[in-house]
Amino acid sequence: MPIFAVHYTYSDATSADRDTHRPRHRAWLAGLLAEGTLVTSGPYPDGSGALLLFRAADSATLGEVLPQDPFAQEKLIDEVRAVEWQPVFGVLAD
Repeated sequence: MPIFAVHYTYSDATSADRDTHRPRHRAWLAGLLAEGTLVTSGPYPDGSGALLLFRAADSATLGEVLPQDPFAQEKLIDEVRAVEWQPVFGVLAD
């Protein structure tokens, strides 16, 4: 199944609200991890955004998942960039 690299971009203006909604966001991510949809995720150290790796049949399927993120529902993500990614070496390569 394809892997998609999803880059979230955040602004300083949403920092306090992200802190408020982070428990719901992380619970949502934990559920996706448990079902095998999420491979891994985490914020960038500078606070500018996050990287999330998903397994999805196609971009349309991923497009159904991302709006369910509490951060997306609360409009706390300034930009989302999702690209299909093909690992060639390492633990994620087929």
